[in-house]
Amino acid sequence: MTDTSVRIDGNRLSLPGGAAVRFIRTLRLPETGTHPLPPGLGEFPVRRVSDYADTVPEEWRARGGVMLPVYLREAMWLSFAGTREPAALQVGVGKVCAVSGRPWSDRLSRDPQNYVVLPRQPWLDGINSGTGTVRQFVAVPLGMGATVEGQVTGEEVWGGVQLQAFALGATELARWRKEERRRTEPARGAARSGGAFGAAAPAPAAAPAAPGAAPGYGGAPRPRSAPAMGLGVGGSMRQEVYRDQRPLTDWAERPAGRVFVHLVTPPEWRRITGEAPPPSPVDRAAYTRAGLPWYDYYDQDAHDLAAAEPLQDVKPVGDWIGDDHEPWQAPTPHQVHPLKDASGKPVQDGDW
Repeated sequence: MTDTSVRIDGNRLSLPGGAAVRFIRTLRLPETGTHPLPPGLGEFPVRRVSDYADTVPEEWRARGGVMLPVYLREAMWLSFAGTREPAALQVGVGKVCAVSGRPWSDRLSRDPQNYVVLPRQPWLDGINSGTGTVRQFVAVPLGMGATVEGQVTGEEVWGGVQLQAFALGATELARWRKEERRRTEPARGAARSGGAFGAAAPAPAAAPAAPGAAPGYGGAPRPRSAPAMGLGVGGSMRQEVYRDQRPLTDWAERPAGRVFVHLVTPPEWRRITGEAPPPSPVDRAAYTRAGLPWYDYYDQDAHDLAAAEPLQDVKPVGDWIGDDHEPWQAPTPHQVHPLKDASGKPVQDGDW
């Protein structure tokens, strides 16, 4: 019998089929210009919703999944290191696909592609903006219209992050495993840091009126129904979202597993879990002045996806809650480092 349970190993989500996802704290980029990849500053702590059934909102109990604490305007990226076998992973932000900009779906699509391919895609820092760039994931409250969900659909109902993994079909998976056994040379290359937070290694303004909903979503704007956070966008960075080189028929028709990731403000995190939230985000100017690394990643054998049309008009968080006054100091060339050329309790799924 196939195990469809999502499990937490430390702070890593292990999805059925071998896909692994960690949520990494990082420096928030300026909202103008295009920048190198920011560093990993440690993992967000992740907890199961079902372990706090008496203190989470009722709607969260119904949706199940996990939760993590995030500060207003804090940035994050998703790391897929540790993925054991090929997987097609759908990433939703408020049930809007971060790759295609289309509504959440229980099926894989190629036109446009609505998933990333693991382990080829090592990480995802934001929504697909095409031409070798993404726009950084940045946390904002629901109810303002600043989230990707609010701007694309005209509603802010879901918030959070949604993950859904598809494994290879039985025939292709057997073929891949056979080929993998023949490999004798281990993978080489540097790794982008996702290490311990702070390690040396690697008054909001009034919001503008909400834009109209994009065609194909419909619905008048609705307020949030539970205290929660969602993801808007920040600055642009050089990162490709890779086109799948396999035919769609190589993948299973049904997802192997899925999980809803709730984003919680630090005060709510303390109230729900009784735990102290992580320290506030690192000052990016101080980080750069200290000579610590930024990153650049390039894979000459992969092909970037085109820009996702529904995501092209998403405005940055600063347009909604005021300018970013945190100082920006560009890294020097020597600070930009080139990269490349288990068990646990199951997470309860719910109705979403």
